[in-house]
Amino acid sequence: MLNTGNERDDVAEILRDFADFRIEVIPESRGIKLKLQNAPASAFVDGKLIQGIQEHIFAVLRDIIYTQDKIDRAGGFDITTGPGITDTVFRILRNAGVVRPNMPPNLVVCWGGHSVSRAEYDYSKTIGYELGLRGLDIATGCGIGAMKGPMKGAMIGHAKQKNRRGRYIGITEPGIIASESPNPTVSELVILPDIEKRLEAFVRLAHCIIVFPGGAGTAEEVLYLLGLLMQEENRNIPLPIIFCSGESSASYFIDLDRFIRNTLGEAATKFYQIVVGNPQHVAQICLRNLNIVLAHRHSTHESYAFNWRLKIPEAMQSPFISTHANMANLRLDATLPSAQLVCELRRAFSGIVAGNVKAFGIEQIAKHGPFQLQGDPALTVELDWLLGQFVKSGRMKINSSDYKPCYVLNAKNAL
Repeated sequence: MLNTGNERDDVAEILRDFADFRIEVIPESRGIKLKLQNAPASAFVDGKLIQGIQEHIFAVLRDIIYTQDKIDRAGGFDITTGPGITDTVFRILRNAGVVRPNMPPNLVVCWGGHSVSRAEYDYSKTIGYELGLRGLDIATGCGIGAMKGPMKGAMIGHAKQKNRRGRYIGITEPGIIASESPNPTVSELVILPDIEKRLEAFVRLAHCIIVFPGGAGTAEEVLYLLGLLMQEENRNIPLPIIFCSGESSASYFIDLDRFIRNTLGEAATKFYQIVVGNPQHVAQICLRNLNIVLAHRHSTHESYAFNWRLKIPEAMQSPFISTHANMANLRLDATLPSAQLVCELRRAFSGIVAGNVKAFGIEQIAKHGPFQLQGDPALTVELDWLLGQFVKSGRMKINSSDYKPCYVLNAKNAL
């Protein structure tokens, strides 16, 4: 949190630079006080901690302590069943004050990479501006790049409309905080225990989802979405998805669309639409779709603030730990039913994200070498091609000039 605003995603480098950082917890009569030693200077102005960063630190204490206490205590959170996990996500969000009843649907979730070009960042900011002019609120993964852009743009749009109630919700998890510190625009920060609960929080809160270009993490998010919408129980629940990019990045979604068609089939492409350029049009599409969401929630007596009806398979709720054994045991088999294959692909990308930017994953790679992914030849070719496109365009890490893949792809018949 104290590293907010510093655009680096190398966890090892950050920890090395602040190896002498210390936190002392001082008990007081009405709570606790934190004493910070050797903290990043950028977190302070004239010796005083920046107010926004102070609020983010409070969010860490609130969410991590509250969640762990509930998990440890008898009768607390039940994280052993699908309904129990959904209830856990809801209660964490409610405790953070993010779930607000009796407000009409207007929350647009924006996903995209932290390692993006200036043109891509500016485009995401323009989209946010158009959304803000129309009174729409923003939720992102809270980092930099295509997560920061929409929030910053929406803030300007809200200011022009004299909208003082604009919301800029950042949703993260402990494994990614070090490499994707919350950007300064985040006004409501929530920390979920792991990536699966973080993704569920997004889709339960979302009224519309916009995806900007990104890397392996963005591909993971897209596959998670498709895995939900391909469930029969979710076919009649509106959750609008828009893939959008500027003219200079149009190839990104052409490549991703090709990968989806060649791995999950033509049917998987009907759940999203692709828009190139034209930020006003993107915002207008969002607004029209929000009216559809409002009508559906009203007719089904569903909460405006939390989408309880959305069916999430337990396989997509259970945490996937990116060890070498788990990565090697993924079933990357094109003969699997699409609804099962998409879950395996999502886990593969999740592991690659961990190997790129998460402390645990980086540690695993340092100890045991690259993850070994095995799959049938046709699927392996598609996966290798898409990941290769991400590497070529510098989407894996901010400093991609010396990027070394944290994975090796093996075709089964070649073993």
